[in-house]
Amino acid sequence: MSDDAANDRASSGDSIPGDAGDDGTGDDGADVERRTEGAFATRAVRAGHSPDAQTGAHAPPIYQTASFLLRSVEHGSRLRADDPARDTYSRAGNPTVREAEAKLAALEGTAEAVAFASGMGAITALFLSVLRQGDEVLTLGPIYSDTRAVLWELLPAFGITARRVEASELDSAIASNTRLIYVETPSNPTLAIIDLAAVAGAARRHGLLTAADNTFASPYLTRPAEHGIEFVVHSATKYLGGHGDLLAGFVTGNGDELERVRSVGLRLGGASLEPHAAFLLMRGMRTLHLRMAAHCRNAGAVARALETAPGVSRVHYPGLEDHSGHDVATRQMSDFGGMVAVDFAGGRASATRFVERLELFDHAVSLGDVCSLACVSSTTTHASVPPEERARDGITDGLVRLSVGVEDEADLVADVLAAAAAAA
Repeated sequence: MSDDAANDRASSGDSIPGDAGDDGTGDDGADVERRTEGAFATRAVRAGHSPDAQTGAHAPPIYQTASFLLRSVEHGSRLRADDPARDTYSRAGNPTVREAEAKLAALEGTAEAVAFASGMGAITALFLSVLRQGDEVLTLGPIYSDTRAVLWELLPAFGITARRVEASELDSAIASNTRLIYVETPSNPTLAIIDLAAVAGAARRHGLLTAADNTFASPYLTRPAEHGIEFVVHSATKYLGGHGDLLAGFVTGNGDELERVRSVGLRLGGASLEPHAAFLLMRGMRTLHLRMAAHCRNAGAVARALETAPGVSRVHYPGLEDHSGHDVATRQMSDFGGMVAVDFAGGRASATRFVERLELFDHAVSLGDVCSLACVSSTTTHASVPPEERARDGITDGLVRLSVGVEDEADLVADVLAAAAAAA
């Protein structure tokens, strides 16, 4: 996909009204509304912030405070998210964090977002906020190992169960106690693609909630709410922050259920994003569209180069036409992302040689950094997943996950080809 085509698809049809009542940047909200409309690039740069009314500071101030002075005896009882004077304690809300929330909500096209100290903090808070004893969660396709652990190891202690089903059997698999359908797309680490509109349709037919982890795509490529998904979660540590220097997470959505995520999942769970990290996160989100375009361009080149490299048995990248989810990805993504997984026929020995030979891919977990990263999934991100489940999901001992950064495209291609030759 050309850069121009990708930019056109990312920018078309996504002008959304601003939610002027939630970021405290003006009495009438007119300036906020102006800054949260427009194409994606405009929202990335402008949404969620206006110059500080008191000082004229152009950059967002960092409100590095634990508590706020109460304006009256009754002030502490005003905890609703739509109260502009609601701040009492930064665990429950902070002006710097709120600006980051407003920006992410504008990018995802949802009414609101709730920020957390990490992606897992966000995911766990969502589950504990909307699920009750006796509820069931259905998952489609592979999911991140720690999310799997929450669903299959932590939540059963609260009487909440989880079940993995195939997309083709979703309607028939829904039980009387099913409450939520949870998906990742693209999935970690094999880049499986889930049809979000199909999931949302099945959920509507049965009156269920839906949630999608949009970390791998970012809202630049996919906005699940546009396909009918109710909750969108992020590890904002990854592409949203973009520079490997912060931990953060988000849950976005609309209505009363999201307010419960704030009042229960955030206030009581306590995994609150601290103001300085929120400041860094806003700075990262301002360049999301620029970085993602480079990530996608480089990842596509790396994937195509590795297809014919010696010793490579398979390349997982939704931009390749032989990828099983290519057609769905073409419909619901504006480009195909910055993640590539490559499977070596020689197993872990070849994967190890490949990773050790790489010069421009740092051997580290995480992803979405401007620097390219590589790891062997079976020994890192998915080491805790039982071997039989890894085998079912195509996570072999020879699978290397590549987070392709924004370095020079030709240099990255030369690096992976030299490493593949050494591995073979």
